[in-house]
Formats: sequence, structure tokens, C-alpha cells
Amino acid sequence: MGWPTNAAPGSFWTAPVAEAAEKLADLIRRYRPDVIVTYDENGGYGHPDHIQAHRVAVAAYDAAADPSRYPDAGPAWQASKLYYLAVPKSFLRQGFEMMKQMGEELPFGVSSPDELPFGDEDETVTTQIDARDYLDAKLDAMRAHATQISVDGPLFALSNNIGQKAFGFEHFRLMRGELGEGSGDPWRETDLFAGL
Repeated sequence: MGWPTNAAPGSFWTAPVAEAAEKLADLIRRYRPDVIVTYDENGGYGHPDHIQAHRVAVAAYDAAADPSRYPDAGPAWQASKLYYLAVPKSFLRQGFEMMKQMGEELPFGVSSPDELPFGDEDETVTTQIDARDYLDAKLDAMRAHATQISVDGPLFALSNNIGQKAFGFEHFRLMRGELGEGSGDPWRETDLFAGL
């Protein structure tokens, strides 16, 4: 946030939300997804494009279900669930503790994860997906975005077990729709499509 490039003509941050939401609502109606996932209101950690993605996704989720909106975009479609990506504070605390034990410098210029402007209270996190089988592909994808993510920093220097714990699980907050069955310990769902 605050970089002059965010205001560049054609940047996603400057796109009119209603215009972008109409395009996404058209895709929602065409492909009829059961589940939509987006960032939270803060874009996860305040990234302008992520904040804009949140705004557009939520507006499109609502508009796609309303037959009076965008009548030329096809029949209305109500996705069953809307999730926000989440990072449980317990995971942040574990990661910080492991980094301290390894003698690594703590990230983001803070001394505690409680000082971070992001992270979700565990009781608000509804869903945990075990994605450890796909961890290598995920890390390869993150490495492919070197301008966005520093993959040689301390977060990626964690040992395999810690890395799998930190990056091998995905967390979400169900914002609209009904929770499905889950393990209940501590996350209430273990599948975004639970109950559908």
C-alpha cells in the first residue's frame, strides 16, 4: 500500500469495483461454482490488489445471485459458500517460536506475531485443508513469483517438518453458507465442499 504504481492507469487497484464485479459475476453465472474463495477485507496483509480482489469477489458473489443485476449475464446463480483465506494466530505463534529457537531473525520487523496487522483468531477459523501432498507444487509456484514473495528469507528456511506444518495446511473462514461436517478438533470443516 502507498506505492505510486498502485495508482497507475490500468492497475487492478484503480479498476471500478462494479465494472470488475460485473465481469466476475458473468463468469460465476457461466461456470456455476459451488464455492468461492477470496481474501479478507484487509487483503490478507494489506496488499492493494488483494483488497481489491476481496471487494470484487464479494460484490460479484452477491450480484451473480440477484436476477435483477446484470440481466445480460445469464441466469442468476447463488454459490453455496463464500470463504475468506485465513491465517490462524496459533500458526503464527508456532512459526515465530520455531524461528526464535533456530536463531532466525523474526520477519516483518516485529518481535511477536501479536504485533502483526494480520492473523485470525483461531475461533474464527472454520476450515483447515490438509494440502501437504501438494506442498512442493505450492512452494514451486511461490518461487515463480519472486517479485511478490522472497523465498530465500527465514520463513522458507524452516526445516521440512516446520515448513510442512506452516505451509502444508490451508485455512479459511466461512463467511456465507452452511458449515459442513468436519473433524471438530479444532477446525469445524476439513473440506470446502463439505455439506454440498
